[in-house]
Amino acid sequence: MNSILQCLSNTHSLRDYCLHNSHRRDLNNNSRTNTALMEEFAKLMQTMWTSSSSEAVSPSEFKTQIQRYAPRFVGYNQQDAQEFLRFLLDGLHNEVNRVTVRPRGTVEDFDHLPDEEKGKKMWSKYLEREDSKIVDLFVGQLKSSLTCSHCGFCSTVFDPFWDLSLPIAKKGYGEVSLMDCMRLFTKEDVLDGDEKPTCYRCKARRRCTKKFTIQKFPKILVLHLKRFSEARRTSKLSTFVNFPMKDLDLREFASENSINAVYNLYAVSNHSGTTMGGHYTAYCRNPNSGEWYTFNDSRVTPMSSSQVRSSDAYPPGGRWAAAPL
Repeated sequence: MNSILQCLSNTHSLRDYCLHNSHRRDLNNNSRTNTALMEEFAKLMQTMWTSSSSEAVSPSEFKTQIQRYAPRFVGYNQQDAQEFLRFLLDGLHNEVNRVTVRPRGTVEDFDHLPDEEKGKKMWSKYLEREDSKIVDLFVGQLKSSLTCSHCGFCSTVFDPFWDLSLPIAKKGYGEVSLMDCMRLFTKEDVLDGDEKPTCYRCKARRRCTKKFTIQKFPKILVLHLKRFSEARRTSKLSTFVNFPMKDLDLREFASENSINAVYNLYAVSNHSGTTMGGHYTAYCRNPNSGEWYTFNDSRVTPMSSSQVRSSDAYPPGGRWAAAPL
């Protein structure tokens, strides 16, 4: 919890949203929606950034609210940081969703449209139900393309995403790059045998190829490195994943030409230890000073940017804020 809270606390736009009490305008104060989680989160951000004391700030009231929203976080057992982040962002989003009355679900056929137009329509449809400051900052759109090897027909599906879970590319040595992991995530997969889907045009199960591309990049990109071995859930991959601190250029993974696909790193959540237990810390870049700090429970210490890359980088593995070109 502390690791993720520090990452979010150093998220410039989200911090200012809380510091300026802008969230108050968006709170859903109707009888069906509880707003205590957003209120406590904002209060915690305000205390962390305005407190003149050097004492550590206790997030106990916030913890009470996140436990009410997601009972799986009751107690003090170690939990997964990525899961915590997803539940927290989902809870905050629900309480400041600008959509107070969701429209009835209607099935619309956009398959006749060009992909770019179809993607925009699907995004607009998503915003009709889910529209908040949290969505503005963290949500992007993924495009999945399925191509039939028999007739060549290509069907596309567009889905919103809050983070990308990247497999760690295996190489003959102990270091890979973040771009290797992105390329593995977007690599074309062959669906054959039991996995064969039904082709829309052939009306029969066919061998197909599937590929992911990013249709819409979020303002803030959360990348989660999958350090658990698929074969043995108890083992953790300690492969060193190298990444740039600035100008991470992801345009090669875009569905269309994208100008918002270059990111700068500002926060990393680290996990040291094993899958059975361990310890989370955070490395964050202060949005005011630009200096890097290590957050370790109640201790905060300055660090150099050269120390940020480590093989402990784990959910979210890295959080990049978009840099304008």
